[in-house]
Amino acid sequence: MLFVKELVESAGRLTRVPSKYVFETTKSDDYVVVDPVSEPEAIKIPIIDYSLLTSGNPDQRSQVINELRNACLEWGFFMMINHGVEETLRDEMMRATESFFDLSMEEKLKYSGKDLFDPIRCGTSFNPNVEKSFLWRDYLKLLVHPHFNAPHKPSHFRFCKNTAKKTREMASELLKGISESLGLDENYINEKMGVESEKWNQVWVANMYPPCPQPELSMGLPPHSDHGLLTILMQNDPSIVGLQILHNAKWVPIHTLPNCFFVNTGDHLEILTNGKYKSMVHRAVVNNKATRISIGSAHGPPLDTIVSPAPELLTNGVGTQLSLPAYRGIKYRDFMELQQSNSLNGKSCLDRLRL
Repeated sequence: MLFVKELVESAGRLTRVPSKYVFETTKSDDYVVVDPVSEPEAIKIPIIDYSLLTSGNPDQRSQVINELRNACLEWGFFMMINHGVEETLRDEMMRATESFFDLSMEEKLKYSGKDLFDPIRCGTSFNPNVEKSFLWRDYLKLLVHPHFNAPHKPSHFRFCKNTAKKTREMASELLKGISESLGLDENYINEKMGVESEKWNQVWVANMYPPCPQPELSMGLPPHSDHGLLTILMQNDPSIVGLQILHNAKWVPIHTLPNCFFVNTGDHLEILTNGKYKSMVHRAVVNNKATRISIGSAHGPPLDTIVSPAPELLTNGVGTQLSLPAYRGIKYRDFMELQQSNSLNGKSCLDRLRL
């Protein structure tokens, strides 16, 4: 199967979407997309100032932790500003990604691994073996921790190791704040999930969504939630609105602030908090004007960690049980295999763990 990029370029001026890429509607398509003009309050996305979280000022930190609590409770999503990652590092990562997708089919197919845990893997759609219709999306997945992996071409990928480290540090600090927002010790999640260990799992997923001649018929990524604890994401052009999140039974299009990161909560944070902080359902829509590229850094525990609801969140602090676990525990590796062996469909994988 051709990559979408090659499909578009080989067809000259593509005027119609091939039938295999016509996306079948789902229940989530019944939700309307928020109109920012008539419903401005509905698109007021939480904004977290990362510099205040790490400033060392107790009052500022307390304020941001309260904002994190509200963002996780109400949205499962926020935009992060003043994060300290130099724009040159972000630009370098984006240029390397664009250069990879510009390689020949022959070069890219060297990395078309079949195993989920291959350190470098590229392809198209999500799981063509089980999907009824293909997604308007090409991807590159890199395992960047515990070991940093990158393609040999383009050569400047190797300079992106620093960006991976910076992103990992941000996730660790955010999880400390989230722990405190739950009334736990700041290091609770990091210690419970092995965040400070050398086996902590960090995967970069770069998605390319080329221009689509009939964007209303195709989908970049269907509604889904992410595995792991947190996903930190950036995109190539803030003027392209492609990410939509499901909030209050409506799709909210995300208009990007300059030089910010998107952060969303994952399925394993929902499991760990016993559903107090729910993972966020989102999708990627396509357009007929410009190529959109997003790079997401997914952070999770070591692969053999069994994630289950935290006992401390089931009691009142003196051992009296207040609630039962809402999810059964599962090894992180097994959850990832379950998700990747099926087509994306909302929270279908997480639903299998509900008690």
